[in-house]
Amino acid sequence: MQTLYFSPLACSLATRITFLELGIEAEFIEVNGKTKRLRDGSDYRAIHALGLVPALRLDDGRLITENAAILQYLAEASQALAPADLLGRTELRQWLSFVGSELQKTVFIPLMTADAPDGARAFALEKSDARLAYLAERLEGREYLLEAFSVADAYLFTVLNWAQVTPIELRRWPALAAYMQRMLARPNVRRAVDAERELYQREITERQTGALPPQ
Repeated sequence: MQTLYFSPLACSLATRITFLELGIEAEFIEVNGKTKRLRDGSDYRAIHALGLVPALRLDDGRLITENAAILQYLAEASQALAPADLLGRTELRQWLSFVGSELQKTVFIPLMTADAPDGARAFALEKSDARLAYLAERLEGREYLLEAFSVADAYLFTVLNWAQVTPIELRRWPALAAYMQRMLARPNVRRAVDAERELYQREITERQTGALPPQ
């Protein structure tokens, strides 16, 4: 069985959604986002030196890191949640790259990083409008980024979901707000979010009370 190392409601949520959509069983091992410790107290950095999630341990023991790579691997290995033709797969990679670089790294990470300087946050907000408007134009009159639900949608939903804890108001772009509602109406998306929201709330409580996993 494959093993996914994840942090609640982090970008690894996209991989959980993908597993559920594919109907593939996996072991999910939680990584504390602050301490980089597993529930048993062991250091996740002994598994992935950068301490980043997601990381996917394959049945043969090999480790895959980087969200876009993991999502593409799962889609191609299952021959699902990705277009079958070359141009379609190229477009899928285009959107995975856009979500990862233009949204996650450029916009949302600076806004959600507690010690980010004010200048970084201002820069992120400045860049957000053009990127979100571009995305909204793509989704106008469409259900998904591509012709059908794909791993790119799992990733996009995950990143846009972070808007709740930033100054970004997705309702400014009706196409984006409607897209998020459609995604949450998918049973497997809702199931993944509900499972990780509970874990996220537990992690927040542990931080507030000091009851973190052992060092």
